[in-house]
Amino acid sequence: MPTTTLRTLNGLDEKPAALADATLVLIDYQNTYMRGVMELDGWQEALDAAADLLARAREAGSTVIHVINDGGEGTPYDIRAEIGGIHPSVAPAEGEPVVVKQAPDAFVGTGLGELIDAAGHRDVVVAGFMTHLCVAFTTAGAFLRGNRPTVVAAACATRPLESAGTRLAAAEVHRAALATIGDLYGVVVESPAALG
Repeated sequence: MPTTTLRTLNGLDEKPAALADATLVLIDYQNTYMRGVMELDGWQEALDAAADLLARAREAGSTVIHVINDGGEGTPYDIRAEIGGIHPSVAPAEGEPVVVKQAPDAFVGTGLGELIDAAGHRDVVVAGFMTHLCVAFTTAGAFLRGNRPTVVAAACATRPLESAGTRLAAAEVHRAALATIGDLYGVVVESPAALG
């Protein structure tokens, strides 16, 4: 049986954002996801894709906004410690703002919306860690405030989870989150090369 997305039913297009006409939002590329209790499956490949995406965005003249999660002192998300810092391969350049959040939707309780509005682009390109949580919720938040999100799948990663006693591989969680996004909240492309 063929599947019709809610995007199709609502007349939303599937054209990915062009980097030159979009704001790039990089979410939670923090060291905590590269080792220890929160290490993600496929983080290195996703980080490499994120570095490629960031380089392309800077070359295109995109506004770039970095987002990090602050879980507080002594947590795996302690932004005052190395574990909570942004990985050097996608570190902010001078003038690129860093938004500190405490909720999966990076718009909640932050100035992210104002920064995106000030950039003057309706289109936003989103990538980050973890696909099923902060990427999905921030993409939904962008859509619900009137932005037009595009998510770069290869630059996202997550971890295995359990649901009602069933263990889901990280790849299943990742693809399910991307399917949720692609059903309504945004266009999903596989790699940075797919962006205009």
